[in-house]
Amino acid sequence: MAFQKDGNSNAAAEASGSDSAPPRALPVLRALLDAIDRDVLQLLSRRMGVVGEIAAFKRQAGRKIRDLTRERRVLDARAARARRLGLPEEVVRSIWRLMLTASRDHQAQLRAEVPVKMPRRSVAIIGGHGRMGQAMARLFEDLGHAVLIADVDTELTPVEAAASADVVMISVPIAVTADVIAEIGPHVRPEALLLDVTSIKEAPLAGMLRATEDSGADVVGCHPMYGPDVHTFQGQRIVLCPGRGTEGLAWLRQAFEARGLVVSELPAVEHDQIMAVVQVLNHYRTQVLGLALARLGVPLERTLALSSPAYLLEAIVTGRHFSQSPALYGPIEMSNPRTGEVTAAFQQAAADLAAVLQAKDQPGFEDLFGEVQTYLGDFTSDAQEKSRFLIDRLVELTAGRN
Repeated sequence: MAFQKDGNSNAAAEASGSDSAPPRALPVLRALLDAIDRDVLQLLSRRMGVVGEIAAFKRQAGRKIRDLTRERRVLDARAARARRLGLPEEVVRSIWRLMLTASRDHQAQLRAEVPVKMPRRSVAIIGGHGRMGQAMARLFEDLGHAVLIADVDTELTPVEAAASADVVMISVPIAVTADVIAEIGPHVRPEALLLDVTSIKEAPLAGMLRATEDSGADVVGCHPMYGPDVHTFQGQRIVLCPGRGTEGLAWLRQAFEARGLVVSELPAVEHDQIMAVVQVLNHYRTQVLGLALARLGVPLERTLALSSPAYLLEAIVTGRHFSQSPALYGPIEMSNPRTGEVTAAFQQAAADLAAVLQAKDQPGFEDLFGEVQTYLGDFTSDAQEKSRFLIDRLVELTAGRN
């Protein structure tokens, strides 16, 4: 048997399935892969160690965790290297995106954006045994603050917690938020901060301002744009609606940004207007789709077995939505003051489209299609790229399943 002296050539011949030598046994090849994977994991561990040193440097220097320019350079460089090695560029980009996410989260856990001399505060979470309350407790504990939990089953009462804490967060169901605000608001100390985390902001913010009128405590409306089960806070969005005072608002923004959240700040009225679209219209559309599917009587399994990637994506979003409690979504949609407006707009759009389809009116269909294309503008190109990435991952996860 003749052996090639050039190791790279030999490796290339083996990889290409050359007939010059019989393939090694599958168990042997799998053992080799296992060994290589162990080496890869060892390198990833070393990489995370360097990330830890970067976190320490950034904290001392007051630098932000995320550097988008650096991330773009890294992704481009790794993709270019992959291309030279004959590896799929997009797959390598995806792997490195996940690595960068893990790196940012590790830096946040090491408090890279928390100022070295940042004073610790006591944070009382009213409703802290709820799912969002637990998520918020984890967030503030990660930042080194002392967290007090007051709930219906705790020895510490909401009033006692509110009277003793530097920061008082109300994380209770929408239906009882107004009552809890009225109960604890008068007990919040003048130098403290009061905030809520409900999905509507106008009414709760007004209630908090009324309840703290005598003390003059800082007040902020807060809306996390993510669920309590997220595996990382990095890149998640949160909205702050100023109420009273600037110190509490600035501290809260700094705390959330230090944990990797993307913070937006806008008036409560504007927040509720936008949430009528982002939440109410979106949830309403998903619920209509789910209800129509349920009533059509076509077995879900059959549709999934023959699904297009786009349908699979819609089905997963619908399944995720209906895996949760109606007690969560009902109040969100019923409490927004503009629910009637957006649901009426949806119904009219559905009726207009149905009429065009029923009449088999292709020009009319193109007019409606063009109306939406004009509204979306350049976002359509961005959506193509991002949806391609999502669809590729979904197909990968569901390959071979019915």
